[in-house]
Amino acid sequence: MKPQFKQIVTVILSAFLLSCSPEESSSETPVSPGSVTPPPTTQIPTTPISKSINYLALGDSYTIGQSVCETCRYPEQLKTSLKALYPETSFSLKVIATTGWTTSNLLTAIKEQNPESNYDLVTLLIGVNNQYQHRDFSIYEKEFPELVTKAIALAKGDKKNVIVLSIPDYAYTSFGMMFGIEGRMKITDEINKYNTFAENYCIMNNLTFVSITDITRNGLTNTSLVASDGLHPSESAYAMFVERMMPKVKIALQD
Repeated sequence: MKPQFKQIVTVILSAFLLSCSPEESSSETPVSPGSVTPPPTTQIPTTPISKSINYLALGDSYTIGQSVCETCRYPEQLKTSLKALYPETSFSLKVIATTGWTTSNLLTAIKEQNPESNYDLVTLLIGVNNQYQHRDFSIYEKEFPELVTKAIALAKGDKKNVIVLSIPDYAYTSFGMMFGIEGRMKITDEINKYNTFAENYCIMNNLTFVSITDITRNGLTNTSLVASDGLHPSESAYAMFVERMMPKVKIALQD
């Protein structure tokens, strides 16, 4: 074989072997560690709140916690949850509520007790006794806005610090069963009317409204949501109230 021909064969064979190298068999392009973009963090920093928080709960039997222990009612559970979330903050709670109170009763009690207007958080849950006592709906239409206005004044004049809760539906309890099918439907329709008015008022006035009525409408299928009296929410139900309220409460308490 001639020397020139041997050189040509050697060059061709070398090129073929290089093209089959394992290092070149992968189609992926190496990426240097510095060029990789890290995934965005999902941790949300905790927004600081004041070192001292005053909380006022306004309402009726649903706020005072009829037939459950004092620490089982939703204002106390809310305070406990906030303490766990903000261990460096001190929380005080005042409750103005009594079983059977209507909007008129609550307005009178606020006037008589004359609390200071220094609250960082005010919750309002009222109206079921207006419905239960068959009071004219026009009374609620007049007095609910008055209570909201008073709540804002007590919350240092800041509507951001006020949270309105919807009225529970007692038609879905063993007590409610005594009214029969038509009676229960009437209760639900009327409570819907009260809640719709309250929610629309809050929307129009840029106020926070938290609906918890659907939770109480599980009271017949989940009897653990009803207290021992067969009428009022249980500790478990109030815990679900608090869970639903917490995102709004945290926003309200941010400095």
